[in-house]
Amino acid sequence: MLSSMAFAADMTIAPPPMYVPPPVEDFGGWYLRGDIGFSNQRVKRLNNALDAANTSSSQRLGFNTAGIFGLGAGYKFNPWFRGDITGEYRGNSNFDGFDLISFPGGFGAHTYHATKSEWLALANAYVDLGTWWGVTPFVGAGAGGARVSIANFSDLTVTSAGVAPGLAFGDNVSRWNFAWALHAGLAYRVSPNFTVELAYRYLDMGDGLTGDLRAPDGTNTIVNPTTFKSLTSHDLKMGVRWQLDSPPADVPPLRRG
Repeated sequence: MLSSMAFAADMTIAPPPMYVPPPVEDFGGWYLRGDIGFSNQRVKRLNNALDAANTSSSQRLGFNTAGIFGLGAGYKFNPWFRGDITGEYRGNSNFDGFDLISFPGGFGAHTYHATKSEWLALANAYVDLGTWWGVTPFVGAGAGGARVSIANFSDLTVTSAGVAPGLAFGDNVSRWNFAWALHAGLAYRVSPNFTVELAYRYLDMGDGLTGDLRAPDGTNTIVNPTTFKSLTSHDLKMGVRWQLDSPPADVPPLRRG
């Protein structure tokens, strides 16, 4: 027994295990964002009260690409969920349309021209789907309002009924509509505070509207604004996010004793 006690006394007492602080989660905090991009817009059809006399109509309608410029602020709640509020100006897009019509006693065509722009405000929520090689795919949805402005609308009508070509104009009109969006994209974290995004967005902005159509001399005898039904856009955007709260610095390991 004495020899066992002496052997135990000669043994070196091992130091306590190294203390490693628990990892600090790298999430949370406010961020600012900015976006630029371009639109690829669609309209379902053009409607006017005068169309009631038509027996058929075949429309070809299209917009030119326009620029997108946006700013916003948001909050990252955890590693996979964040949300932001954005404001955006969508630049002037030229509109051209052609409508082949038939009516009792003849047929004809409308040629349309206009410009369109919007102010857009959205509240958005995103889900980050994980990170691979520094790239984080994400999806999201948003809802808010779009102020759709239709300007410089003209309608040139030519028919086979022996009537001279007619030209009509619609006054500029801006209106607020409910708008909603779906997002998908890729984010790359350049530094702890700075992230870049490449994103696609489907946007529904409701209907656009012109003033009542009138002749070049200003005459008009009917309430007949032209409605741009179901304005949508397939947008491609490049964005940046700047995290306002710096991620906490790593705490060096400490040794007790």
